[in-house]
Amino acid sequence: MFAPDEFFLRAAQQAAEEEEENFADFSPAPPFRMAFTFAAFAYLIALIAVAFCIFFAIYLVICIDELKTDYKNPIEQCRSLNQLVLPEYVIQFVCFVLFVFSFQIFSIVWNAPLLAYHVYRYMNRPVMSGPGIYDPTTIMNADQLSKSAKEGWVKLGFYLISFFYYLYALIYTLVTA
Repeated sequence: MFAPDEFFLRAAQQAAEEEEENFADFSPAPPFRMAFTFAAFAYLIALIAVAFCIFFAIYLVICIDELKTDYKNPIEQCRSLNQLVLPEYVIQFVCFVLFVFSFQIFSIVWNAPLLAYHVYRYMNRPVMSGPGIYDPTTIMNADQLSKSAKEGWVKLGFYLISFFYYLYALIYTLVTA
């Protein structure tokens, strides 16, 4: 008969041997690698760019609200808004081109309507001496002011949805590539 200490010692040795046998059956897992592809680069640039566009849209909504409440002069307000029009359009165009080159179909389809609207809006802008789409002589009309406010809110919503989609797509692209 075994003494209790010998019994536990043999049980521990037997368990250690079984564990070594079981551990030998497993091969080491392959290392986890992420690939930084051109699509990931496009989403990274778009993520940063759309953050700027969110600020542009917020500024547009604030400026239109200030015009509604007569806090600001329409000439000064339109001058400051017109300075942001071309940078926003260029940012949108660059993101679209990056998505075309990286062949991101959903992002192309998502951005195409806004890009087409920007082209339409700039081609049909009022006659002005400088670049921009906001005319100080017509911005104070109630229908023009409400149209600009709706445009600002819709762009803000579009850019917010785009920001979170680009963040998701960037992470997905990095992990699956």
